[in-house]
Amino acid sequence: MTADLPIPLLEGLATTRAIRRFRDEPIPDTDLNQILWHATRAPSGSNRQPFRFIVLRDGPVAIDARRVLGQTFRAMWADKRAADAYGTGSGTDATSPKARMAETMQHFVDHFEATPVVVLACIKRDRDPGPTEGASIYPACQNLLLAARALGYGGVMTTWHALAEPALRPLLGLPDTVGISAILALGRPAGHHGPVRRRPIGELVYDDRWEGPATWAHDPEGTRHTAAGPRR
Repeated sequence: MTADLPIPLLEGLATTRAIRRFRDEPIPDTDLNQILWHATRAPSGSNRQPFRFIVLRDGPVAIDARRVLGQTFRAMWADKRAADAYGTGSGTDATSPKARMAETMQHFVDHFEATPVVVLACIKRDRDPGPTEGASIYPACQNLLLAARALGYGGVMTTWHALAEPALRPLLGLPDTVGISAILALGRPAGHHGPVRRRPIGELVYDDRWEGPATWAHDPEGTRHTAAGPRR
């Protein structure tokens, strides 16, 4: 285990942020085993556990798959960066959240192939994909990220693999009955975790009815908020 003592569960829930910059350090097999083991403890519909994880490190197929993903991610980010005008408005101020996000995303896609571990979260299907399919795999993805956080690592989940999937499927030998639900990048953070910024709980939690004030819902002292998120 990398950390002397794993962090408390509630601390992990409140401080696990998306990590897109990684140190050039591998994740030892023992830690990777713990991370994936805890991921497989997640609940799923009827407890069928249809999720499967393909771990891409430095094998010959993994190198090719990382290259395909990296090329796709760079193209998708270039389109999004232009469409969302990241280089205008507050994006021209290097210290603004908008500019910092653009810089972080550019670093992530430019260095994707060097990510210490890339995990493909796949799902075995015995029926056509339905609107609730994610309920049987995304809890496992969150478990994975929390376990990584507990051991001193970090990661980010993305679904930008869609355009790369036609090339990935034959490369990885995926049968038609298996879908790719997400890509998770993992490694030792180049920065650090910390309390995440979210909207105030009072804006997000209702009592008794839609928009019914939850007078008992309040943020812990010192909570920092973000202006992003759903409109009130």
